[in-house]
Amino acid sequence: MVKVYIETYGCTMNQSDSDIMRGILAKNFELVDSVDNADVVVINSCGVIEFTERKILRRAESLKRDGKIVIMAGCLPRISTKKCLKIADALISPDNIHMIDLVVKSVLKGERPVLIKRYDLDKSGICYVKERLRKNAIAIVSIAEGCTGRCSFCATRFARGKLRSFKLENIVYEVKRCVEMGFKEIQLTSQDTGAYGLDKGKYMLPDLLNAISEIEGEFRVRVGMMNPRHAFEMLDDLIKAFESEKIYKFIHVPVQSGDEKVLRDMNRDHTVEDFVEVVNAFRSRFEDVMVSTDIIVGFPTETEDAFWRTYELIRDVEPDIVNITRFSKRPFTPAYRLKEIHGWIVKERSRKLTKLARSIGLKRNRRFIGKRLRVLITKNGKDGTMLARADSYRPVVIRKGSLGDFVEVKIVDCAFNYLVGVQRT
Repeated sequence: MVKVYIETYGCTMNQSDSDIMRGILAKNFELVDSVDNADVVVINSCGVIEFTERKILRRAESLKRDGKIVIMAGCLPRISTKKCLKIADALISPDNIHMIDLVVKSVLKGERPVLIKRYDLDKSGICYVKERLRKNAIAIVSIAEGCTGRCSFCATRFARGKLRSFKLENIVYEVKRCVEMGFKEIQLTSQDTGAYGLDKGKYMLPDLLNAISEIEGEFRVRVGMMNPRHAFEMLDDLIKAFESEKIYKFIHVPVQSGDEKVLRDMNRDHTVEDFVEVVNAFRSRFEDVMVSTDIIVGFPTETEDAFWRTYELIRDVEPDIVNITRFSKRPFTPAYRLKEIHGWIVKERSRKLTKLARSIGLKRNRRFIGKRLRVLITKNGKDGTMLARADSYRPVVIRKGSLGDFVEVKIVDCAFNYLVGVQRT
């Protein structure tokens, strides 16, 4: 039997797509855990920044030299079609992954399929859940494809397209099946979970969360990234939905910059105030909320003053997680034509912001030393440890336990990005 290996890069949405492809491919091919044992390698690619694109294309070239059949999936087949065609044996876009088995069969016949035309695929409707092969307590469930944004720096929207929310009943059914199979953490993902339902006009993210919370069983739901504007516009209903014990008190709201002009230049549809209002509202309602945000450092119109406004915003709001990315111009985006800031300036700004973010993370985590928390063990960690999550999705490293168990721990130490716990005896 032909052996297939899937290599995944990028976001949680890509991880979900890889799960779908595993389920489909498992029916006709042997899935292997090592690329060395594979005949066919499916690269589920990411095109957010140029560095990642170069890394993935070099990886594909290396696999070809090793005699592997390479199928390029993910965002790059649409973002960098010509470059992918020079290397890969086949291309398949994110909204065509339901045909991944046909693509593999075609390549094995000597054909070179290119499936990158738009397809209105409701991924929550694909019956693959029985074939989930993840080796932890986490199941990733897609709730929509595409977004409503027009960010001037983003190439992912070329790959994923306009917002297409999946059917609420299909998503609820899939979550229900995952819970029945023993998965304890459900990660809801899309390019912007806050936009869910805006294209349908019937239901929105709070409606989906309420429906999922009614599913029987003890499990937790992590809500993926949501645009600050969308979160702000449904704030009351969103907070009410988060009151369910089944929803992690975790929000990922990417502000991207603390300067209003830069946000306008980025074509972001939110303000700094929107972001602050959302964070303050959640922190006022819940005892512990883990707040994650994203910052793009070195956007071409980011002046020194604009950078320091971003720095001051992070200093004042104190997000628990700050994902910092240096601006990377992507082809066909409006920002591609802008003159870039000198690299050493961008690197220095990134260094300063990273130092601040780590100091904030350490400060906020130290509050929990000596406290007792109930956590869910979700996956195996490094060096014999296990990773668990508190109700706020705060990561807790422990030494013993079983995947999927809820346990009581005492927090004895911390780093800027995790807590250390010991189980009660």
